[in-house]
Amino acid sequence: MFRIMFYQPCIPPNTGNAIRLAANTGCELHLIEPLGFSMSDAQVKRAGLDYHEMANVTVHPNLVTAWTTLKPERVFAFTAHAERYHTDVDYRPGDVLLFGPEPTGLPDEVLAEPEVTDRVRIPMLAGRRSHNLANAASIVVYEAWRQNGFAGAV
Repeated sequence: MFRIMFYQPCIPPNTGNAIRLAANTGCELHLIEPLGFSMSDAQVKRAGLDYHEMANVTVHPNLVTAWTTLKPERVFAFTAHAERYHTDVDYRPGDVLLFGPEPTGLPDEVLAEPEVTDRVRIPMLAGRRSHNLANAASIVVYEAWRQNGFAGAV
């Protein structure tokens, strides 16, 4: 399936919701430290409900370790500064879907990483800054899963 990656997430409920997303879609969730919270935070657990045991979640100490562990062929970095829409990508299982922290998005140095194969955006109305992190991941994951015939879904 697909690999969701949150780079230095800051808001616990967003990560809890991403845990539910991963559990319900078969995606892996990769979190890059430092996190703005503890994984034992009550808000993470509350948002993730009882899905924590059903989700494949890995916390990496830094981005270099994540790249070494995952050895990704394709990494799509989601940024409001891209021209290409998320629906213009032909997603394949194993793709990494990289999202930045809630207040700032992905920093330039992460967008410039050699592992990043493409920058993509989710369309929204002019004058808006961004989508909620968990919602953005859901939009992209379901488009990628739809393109792949909702493999494994009931």
